[in-house]
Amino acid sequence: MIGSGKFSLNCQVLRIIAAIFVCLIATVVAINVPNPNYADAFTKSILFFEGQRSGKLPPNQRMTWRKDSALLDGADKGVDLVGGYYDAGDNVKFHFPMAFTTTMLAWSVEQFKNSMGPDLQHAMEAIRWSTDYFLKATNIPNVVFAQVGNAEGDHNCWERPEDMDTPRTAFAVTAQAPGSEVSAEIAAALAAASVVFKPTDPIYSKLLINRAVQVFEFADKYRGSYNDHIGSWVCPFYCDYNGYKDELLWAAAWLLKATRKPMYWIYVKQNIINFKSDMESSLSEFGWDAKHAGINVLISKFVLDNPSNANPFLPYADTFVCSVLPESPTNTVRYTPGGLMYKSGICNMQNPTALSFLLLTYARYMKSRVIRCGNIDVTQKMLIRFARSQVNYILGINPMNMSYMVGFGTKFPQRIHHRGASLPSIDQHPEKMGCKEGTPYFLSENPNPNLHIGAVIGGPDIKDYFVDSRPNAAQSEPTTYVNAPLVGLLAYFKAHP
Repeated sequence: MIGSGKFSLNCQVLRIIAAIFVCLIATVVAINVPNPNYADAFTKSILFFEGQRSGKLPPNQRMTWRKDSALLDGADKGVDLVGGYYDAGDNVKFHFPMAFTTTMLAWSVEQFKNSMGPDLQHAMEAIRWSTDYFLKATNIPNVVFAQVGNAEGDHNCWERPEDMDTPRTAFAVTAQAPGSEVSAEIAAALAAASVVFKPTDPIYSKLLINRAVQVFEFADKYRGSYNDHIGSWVCPFYCDYNGYKDELLWAAAWLLKATRKPMYWIYVKQNIINFKSDMESSLSEFGWDAKHAGINVLISKFVLDNPSNANPFLPYADTFVCSVLPESPTNTVRYTPGGLMYKSGICNMQNPTALSFLLLTYARYMKSRVIRCGNIDVTQKMLIRFARSQVNYILGINPMNMSYMVGFGTKFPQRIHHRGASLPSIDQHPEKMGCKEGTPYFLSENPNPNLHIGAVIGGPDIKDYFVDSRPNAAQSEPTTYVNAPLVGLLAYFKAHP
């Protein structure tokens, strides 16, 4: 017992020392290094989405090395599924992460549109590119299309999206084979987007919210995980590891925000208790698979002015904050020596962008309120300062002096894991390139011929070390759900440099 106590005490001391070390690094960097050009990074973070577009590209397409692709998607099922986004460096359309990307883009605009300037229009176009597609994917009652493309076949090739000859099979969830997580996330995306479009296009906004209501009702009525029904196609790429209950709550929370109808408040209030065990085990999780922290931050906006409704949302949101900040005695997140939030797994950068977005948003909601983390008082300014430290790291204030956004700064990744960027464009090489013809480009140590401006990649390892290598997908592949929350962060810091 005595030995255990000493060990526990030593661990606590080490944790405190480590937290102080991270904070000191951040403080020194803040004092000695000027902030990056947030306005430039913001513009480029939105431009990235044009490079991920699938379908018939519009006349105002700015990422001109990309051309039309996947123009027959959905034909195998007799439907039109042309459009949407490729999620990462491959050519598959995974609707679960695509929907989360859309929700976060919409939340970014809802929160920070007044700071976006002329790029607001591009951000709105990025959202609409996705919502137009999800209206197609949910056009048949009690059917939600969840994926287009055979991932195994696609990942066996290294070819441009414009040349794809791998199967473009469309996979759907139904009443008989439900997928509540993907359906509810699509409902959340449509509801969030309806909030964004309401001031400028109320007719489109109404279309989005009406469809969101229908898709949410389907997700809730026919409960089940798409792992059990189309798992052989979505796994291991985007399996649902956290269950579908968080997506149901997340969608209901966005429907509450979009409609202000008491029925959604009742749903969230009742089910936050019903799903308590799932919620409390994942309070610090937020991303395409886990919405727990996001639910509590989003709902906190409704309850901060009404103490009678605060429980359990504010305590949960506060617990999230205390589990993330490095100086908190209840911190559960690791940091690199340079101060970047780090969670093991593929594409770590999704964690600092998504969690920092939540912290910044919660800071704006809480205003002068103080959060107590053990013996530490956490203020709005502390949360904003922490979010800025993560953004600054991504943009080049780090031990490698490397910007992890392509095209930003003087030193950034040149060999990102992305088929379209790594292969010569149709303008340079008009002839079709088959499945394996791209392999020499994949293996080449030459820089990518096309600059995928704005793409934020997986980033460094736990020791702040980065290898600029195309086969190193975990570190060098960009994803839409890394950029989406970063759009909001950069918009804020652009206006508050």
